[in-house]
Amino acid sequence: MAGVKRKPDVEIAVADENDVLQITALGAGNEVGRSCHILRYKGKTIMLDAGIHPGLNGLAVLPFFDEIDPSTVDVLLVTHFHLDHAASVPYFMEKTNFKGRVFMTHPTKAIYKWLLSDYVKVSNTSVDEMLYDEQDLIRSYERIEAVDYHQEIEVNGIKFTGFNAGHVLGACMFLIEIAGVKILYTGDYSREEDRHLMAAERPKNVQLDVLICESTYGVQSHEPRVEREHRFTTLVHDIVTRGGRCLIPVFALGRAQELLLILDEYWEAHPELESIPIYYASSLAKKCMAVYQTYINMMNAKIRKQFAVSNPFVFKHISNLRNMENFDDVGPCVMMASPGMLQNGLSRELLERWAPDKRNGVVITGYSVEGTLAKSILNEPEDFQSMSGTRIPLRMSVDYISFSAHVDYAQNSQFIDEVKAPNLVLVHGDSNVMGRLKSALQSRYAERDEEITIYTPKNCETISLYFRGEKMAKTIGNMAEKTPEDEQTISGILVAKDFQYNIMSAEDLNEFSGLTTSVVCQKLTLPYHAAFSLLKYHLEQMYDDIQETVDDEKGSVLRVFDTVDIKSNEKNQVTLEWIGNAMNDMIADSVLAIILNIESSPASVKVTHSPCHSHTHAHVSVEERTEELAQFLSKQFDQVNSEDHILTVMVDDQTASIDAVTGEVNSEHDLLKKRVTNVMNRVQKTLRPVDNKVEIKQE
Repeated sequence: MAGVKRKPDVEIAVADENDVLQITALGAGNEVGRSCHILRYKGKTIMLDAGIHPGLNGLAVLPFFDEIDPSTVDVLLVTHFHLDHAASVPYFMEKTNFKGRVFMTHPTKAIYKWLLSDYVKVSNTSVDEMLYDEQDLIRSYERIEAVDYHQEIEVNGIKFTGFNAGHVLGACMFLIEIAGVKILYTGDYSREEDRHLMAAERPKNVQLDVLICESTYGVQSHEPRVEREHRFTTLVHDIVTRGGRCLIPVFALGRAQELLLILDEYWEAHPELESIPIYYASSLAKKCMAVYQTYINMMNAKIRKQFAVSNPFVFKHISNLRNMENFDDVGPCVMMASPGMLQNGLSRELLERWAPDKRNGVVITGYSVEGTLAKSILNEPEDFQSMSGTRIPLRMSVDYISFSAHVDYAQNSQFIDEVKAPNLVLVHGDSNVMGRLKSALQSRYAERDEEITIYTPKNCETISLYFRGEKMAKTIGNMAEKTPEDEQTISGILVAKDFQYNIMSAEDLNEFSGLTTSVVCQKLTLPYHAAFSLLKYHLEQMYDDIQETVDDEKGSVLRVFDTVDIKSNEKNQVTLEWIGNAMNDMIADSVLAIILNIESSPASVKVTHSPCHSHTHAHVSVEERTEELAQFLSKQFDQVNSEDHILTVMVDDQTASIDAVTGEVNSEHDLLKKRVTNVMNRVQKTLRPVDNKVEIKQE
């Protein structure tokens, strides 16, 4: 495990770029929309969310993907299904060279398919300008991997765990760990339990290094839930009782389910309203409600208790409306329609139809992004531009009640206090709102004399945080059986995998690492013509540890340092054999150098008193030597006979014998012996001028 110094210092000269954690906003930097953030550390790259900007069109809705190489992204983590966090996922997966893995929770994946399918259909875009089509969406869906809350996943050294974030069904915040550095990305989160969702949880017993946190509402405070619900139902009641139509633009999933629960309960408590219909206008209504009914177990205790009696999402007073063809627009009604920011679709169509009538009203219940019609009509202009380009008068009432499941200042600051991260990165907030939140937090921590560094990166701006870590290795297997003493040297194999280091013996390698061992046996054969004993002499001058054994097949074997075996063969060659590794190769190289220099070494001549080099005439058989001598002697003497290696010379009935091997001359007649000896000396000098038998002395 790597130990990490928790306080980074960006002013220290960085020796290794891999020690720098880089955080880059490709979207949602000083804005709300197209959430997308890049983390880079230790050669790993993570993308957090990939949404679109609801207030823009065409390719401009995408995050700034051209700032990165998609092929370098190892993992894409998606926090929830809202378009501003997930709608760019199919584009990134199918239209770029991204080859990594994508993770989201089970409910998010289930809703992702239907929600983005609807987005493709209702987008007011030509075929040529479409970001992706239905087939791209299906292919991306098949590659996405679903995870559970609290399930730890590891991908190439990147560890991450999802925690409940509230906000919408399946929303999660991700705790990410790379080489001991821990980062928590909240995504959109809510710390308030509502009618069906639990409040966001906080990872326990974790010391964070970096918190990447939403700042949607800055320093604002939310209205208490009971008061908010009362004001909402009163507004709706007033609109329908004056004969008007109440439009509630919502996202197909998320806050819509919360509002449906509120309205169904209110209608049940007010029989006088039973004749006024409530419509949930979404092509996804039936499919998405089935998902909500499936994942009841991920909701709060209240809804689970109610589900034990009856399904709370089977509404008594609410009808699903798939399209406008089935809608009889007569008299007052309540219409919940998507999308929530009135960009297009059913909610936009109904707004344009109902806006001129002052009896009607629209209630905005969620956060509205700059550039959207929902944000624009909150300022109550006299008119607005329709989808066809004409101007439509805005006479209907416009009200705003925040049911947006985001934290307010009190909830956000409390969460930041609890996680105690020394580095805070604020995202997903308007620049002015984010700036006020940063100032408020800095004042809050200055009063407490606590250190925290707060960052508010703009899009394409990179934050660099330096974490210097120590590499710690642990012994496992046989090596862990005995506790080492202080300053004891431990020898083993260091196995590094995904920023974890283990020391083990070769025998444990397969069991603990899955790796297998192999041995390379080196064999080298080279010419050698000197005596094998001379080789041993030279090796003993260099090495202390020389062992000599006998091989049944190849005779004597010299072993150097119990590592390199040297064998001789009958072809005037020696063979070196050893197990290849850095140390053994070095010993073998030194032995090789000695062997190559033996024949020309002055020390060899001194030891042997004879040349050790090789010539073609230096290795003749006894028969060849005897025949050579007989030919030369026959030129000097008339009668020369040979038997085995003994030559006999006869002169006037006097004889002399010559040993062809030793050159020794014997005769009873001194004059003949002397004459033959002189002849033999001349023969030797002629045949072998540098042979060790050049001087044949008379006995």
